[in-house]
Amino acid sequence: MEAALDQATSTCSHCDRAIPIANVDLHNAHCSRNLQKCKVCGDMVPKKNAEDHYLTTHAPVSCSLCSETIDRDIIDIHKGENCPKRIVTCDFCEFPLPAVDLAEHQEVCGNRTELCHLCNKYVRLRERYTHEARCNGIQDSAVGSSRNVREAERDEGVQRRRPQNEFSTKRLLFSIAITGIAVILGSIFLQRKADPSEMH
Repeated sequence: MEAALDQATSTCSHCDRAIPIANVDLHNAHCSRNLQKCKVCGDMVPKKNAEDHYLTTHAPVSCSLCSETIDRDIIDIHKGENCPKRIVTCDFCEFPLPAVDLAEHQEVCGNRTELCHLCNKYVRLRERYTHEARCNGIQDSAVGSSRNVREAERDEGVQRRRPQNEFSTKRLLFSIAITGIAVILGSIFLQRKADPSEMH
């Protein structure tokens, strides 16, 4: 009979826990005086620590990246997926930058071009994967990009200018040499002309 009384329990009206009947009065006095049920998680916490419990466990927190106040239980999701200041990388150049700046950066970055080594055409980075999937490696000379044309014209201009520059340098050196010889011959001629007059 005593063993049955030891196993019998009563539910505490304050914390809703099953308490052995033998201890229920003592428990109720202690529980209602010292413990408080958290309204968020339902845990029983000491009354003196109730505010600290809320602040450290449940209170919204400020995002360290964007300073927005976020519920503590979703702060990790916010920082990883939603925060406008989280660092992401550009799809085209893999440069790390804040998510809020990504669209503007990729608009510019995706319009840069790279040479396709199969067909020798310049292709926008945003169209690279589509181009590579369709590229058959045949160079279309009739529809060359303006960049190819500009580079070809520039290279041709350099080749045209180079011989002209070489010719100008040779001409200058030749002129200097002729001038030098003329000065030397002139000074010799003047010395010979001056010598006979001194003798008289």
